Amino acid sequence: MSVAALLSEWTWGAGGWALIGLGIALAYIVFGIAGFGTALVAGPILILFMPLSKIVPLLVLLDFVAAFGNLLPSRRGVAKPELLRLLPCMAVGCTLGVIFLLNLKSDVLLLLMGLFISAYAIYSLWVTARPTQMSAGWAVPMGTVGGLFGALFGSGGFLYAIYLNSRLPKEAARATQSALISCSTVVRLSLFAIAGVYAELPLLMLALCLLPAMALGLWIGRRLTMRLSREAFVRLVTWLVLASGLALIGRYLST
Repeated sequence: MSVAALLSEWTWGAGGWALIGLGIALAYIVFGIAGFGTALVAGPILILFMPLSKIVPLLVLLDFVAAFGNLLPSRRGVAKPELLRLLPCMAVGCTLGVIFLLNLKSDVLLLLMGLFISAYAIYSLWVTARPTQMSAGWAVPMGTVGGLFGALFGSGGFLYAIYLNSRLPKEAARATQSALISCSTVVRLSLFAIAGVYAELPLLMLALCLLPAMALGLWIGRRLTMRLSREAFVRLVTWLVLASGLALIGRYLST
């Protein structure tokens, strides 16, 4: 494919490129702090320019790089029994999510993403009582639904976090979550590749162009963790996510 043909896929103008780059940078600031949530932040911005069926595979490519960068420093703290409980369920959920993503109509996906983002934000902001000790059996629904949401909406990590934080010390939970998200990214990447999504060269080139914005976001996020309260920052971002989710629902209703 020629350069001209590639550029013809990207007709967003300078303003569009700037907004997309900003969305990616903000998403990976959040990822650098919380370890998940790229689609919750970038999705509502990117959906102004491309369908969700392109956004999720694009973010999976970027997450693939970012997740392993987060995993390497903390890999020794991974709780392998918890990881092995969640992995099979996550793989099943990812498979179902990819099937739905590639077969549902774009307007339905728009509504579902708006509802998902809004529900996540409302839960995070108003449900203060978190499970203190979940049984190992919860790995089945949390892993499956987390995988489903991860493939369908690009973000199921918060369900893994709820489960792992109730069963492990903070550092072990964070390391295990990083490992699980890394594995989830590999599974989703493989499923999208099998489905032929990455046969489209413009999508691969777009991911390559956005790598600097991703790297900048990760760099800022890791430095913010040293200076700001993680909880306060994530709460602020969650309010923004809620506004984005409601905007997506409004956009669906207005069409």
